[in-house]
Amino acid sequence: MRDAYTVLNVYLRQERALANATIPNYLLFINSFLGDRFGNRSVLLGRLRTQDIVRFVQHEAPRLHLKRAKLLTTALRSFLQYARYRGDITLDLAAAVPPVANWSMTSIPRAIPPDQVRQLLASIERCTTIGRRDYAILLLLARLGLRSSEVVLLELDDLDWQAGRFSVRGKGGRRTELPLPNDVGKAIAEYLRYGRPPSASRRVFLRGRAPIHGFLGPSAIGSLVRNSLKRAGINAPTNGAHQFRHALATQMLRHGASLSEIGEVLGHRSPETTKIYAKVDLDALRILALPWPGGVR
Repeated sequence: MRDAYTVLNVYLRQERALANATIPNYLLFINSFLGDRFGNRSVLLGRLRTQDIVRFVQHEAPRLHLKRAKLLTTALRSFLQYARYRGDITLDLAAAVPPVANWSMTSIPRAIPPDQVRQLLASIERCTTIGRRDYAILLLLARLGLRSSEVVLLELDDLDWQAGRFSVRGKGGRRTELPLPNDVGKAIAEYLRYGRPPSASRRVFLRGRAPIHGFLGPSAIGSLVRNSLKRAGINAPTNGAHQFRHALATQMLRHGASLSEIGEVLGHRSPETTKIYAKVDLDALRILALPWPGGVR
């Protein structure tokens, strides 16, 4: 199967145009499925049956987070389509992969509380090179709700110091102009003057260790957030960077901002994406709630 996996890797990268970070997750699920079905025996794809696939998904999906469960089923469909294309199976087993239930907006966004944001920012050692960089990045996350990818891709030419604005590259390569708050601009300037190592890279934020260049991907920002929370001894709702976007949206909503205004700040392309934040304003929702007919007991 090693040659088949090599071809599958190429298929996922070239035909499906998957990111390099996504492909290992696909292969992990596929390995798990084949191990569950064949164990230590030879892998004979022609022996796969519909019940093998349904049983595996029904057993594994409930144990995973919703996004991981959906990734599991997507990976299986891709593999089974690829196997049929190669002629290893003749049946359309990809159609047998059961869907994972995905009700819209079932969860409340997990936002880091304002006091924890203040505690985290106060814990950063801003007298060090890495500290100046991390402080500026955390401010961008907290004050403007940037995505990790937007922080990673930020370049020196994106900063307009005279106008007090900067542009970010959002999803789909879209450019968005944003104001540069005074405290955020000051933190970035401190890093550029006293913390950023010499480099030919035009990225604003660089790695702290050789080779000196920009971060390789958004996961680096997630690691930065996770390590900063750990050092500060903060038990935040999550360890990721997205909780700062949720926190900004929650604060804006509670200070009277409309959902359309929040969506504009966060760079949402669809109003549907922003609607989930209506669920966090519990005080406003209580006003809309109908009284219980039986009264209070």
